[in-house]
Amino acid sequence: MDRSENLVPKDPEPRIHPTAELKGCKLGRYASIGERVVLREVIVGDFSYFERHAEAIYTSIGKFCSIAANSRINALQHPVERLTQHKVSYRPNEYFRWLGVDAVFRERRQAKAVTIGHDVWIGHGAVVMPGVSIGNGAVIGANAVVARDVAPYTIVAGVPAKVLRPRFAADIAARIEALAWWDWPVEKLARSVPDMQTMPIEAFLDRWENDAL
Repeated sequence: MDRSENLVPKDPEPRIHPTAELKGCKLGRYASIGERVVLREVIVGDFSYFERHAEAIYTSIGKFCSIAANSRINALQHPVERLTQHKVSYRPNEYFRWLGVDAVFRERRQAKAVTIGHDVWIGHGAVVMPGVSIGNGAVIGANAVVARDVAPYTIVAGVPAKVLRPRFAADIAARIEALAWWDWPVEKLARSVPDMQTMPIEAFLDRWENDAL
């Protein structure tokens, strides 16, 4: 048996904890949704996972993303311009039988979807605000509040989140982007894992940029 066969999960079906709540979601292969995670209209890419108690709504998430516990993606907005910002004005159905959900407010929320690229790490307790775009390979520090777009391969932290440093030099980041390893077949991915573990990033790129299979 090829050793690479042991490096890939046998069943590509997403794993969803029985306490998780999902509505209108699409999950990729090997995706994992943890304990008491709440997702509403979220696309989760292949191999991406949510740890316990995380929440997301109106969000598109790429492949190989790591979403830590207690994080919140596309945090709820309230209509502060109205007489009351309480949900009685936009979800009156929870209190009165004859009043429905405010469709206009819902559409306003949907229009401010969050987009997250591939291989993004969102740290414990981080909050991503509506309409934000996070590039491939970015890192969001624990408890950060992200109110602006985050460039690819950038590490941000704080409240509000600010740039700490790039993950890689610009030329290395460009090579990773061109490699697009997140789109590799699982067989190739499995073969590359030992090199991911042991090779410096430049050596890894030198080796796998020339691998045609």
